[in-house]
Amino acid sequence: MIFDSGSNDKASLREKVFKAIRESILEGKYKPGDALREATIAKELNVSRTPVREAIRQLELEGLVQSIPNKETVVTGVSQEDVQDIFMIRSRLEGMAAKLAAERITPEELEKLKEVLELTEFYVTKKDLVHIGELDHRFHDMIYKATKSKILKQMLSDFHTYVQKTRMESLATPGRATCLLKEHTAIFKAIQNQDGEKAEELTNKHIEQVSKNMHLDDAPRYH
Repeated sequence: MIFDSGSNDKASLREKVFKAIRESILEGKYKPGDALREATIAKELNVSRTPVREAIRQLELEGLVQSIPNKETVVTGVSQEDVQDIFMIRSRLEGMAAKLAAERITPEELEKLKEVLELTEFYVTKKDLVHIGELDHRFHDMIYKATKSKILKQMLSDFHTYVQKTRMESLATPGRATCLLKEHTAIFKAIQNQDGEKAEELTNKHIEQVSKNMHLDDAPRYH
């Protein structure tokens, strides 16, 4: 990924660099224990070392990297315990988001959500997991936006991003893509009918199924 190092929008450049490095960590390009070298990353992204240094500081605040005094910055990434905690928190917040979306979604947003479902159905028939994963992310993100709650949207968007690698691995489980489509369709219908209670219930069940599908409930903790 190459950026225009001559950009006048320094804040925008910092954000792009941050997202690029975070994505590389979450997708596994940079693995736990790997050293992050400012000069190398700056060269790869075609930027100066300053936005890279600032991005690494932000990543440290998010717990994705750790700076070792007088040594280097290493990737800590998202551990199994982190994923379990994220799903525990998501199970509380996702249902709330669906309930708010059912109450606040606009006709235009509802139509776009329907289009995402139709595209998901198409790619399920094609068994195209990459596109299904992208549409899964988009489906949830549109629900977050429909809540009209900036704080809730930001929190859930970050959580969804942190577990993207695990979610893609989950989709590879035989039959999971078809189940995901059915679950999303049921949630959509509840939101369409402005049935917040039903939307919340179905979303909670959806997150529970995702968690079970990834065997998070049975995984050992803090070992």
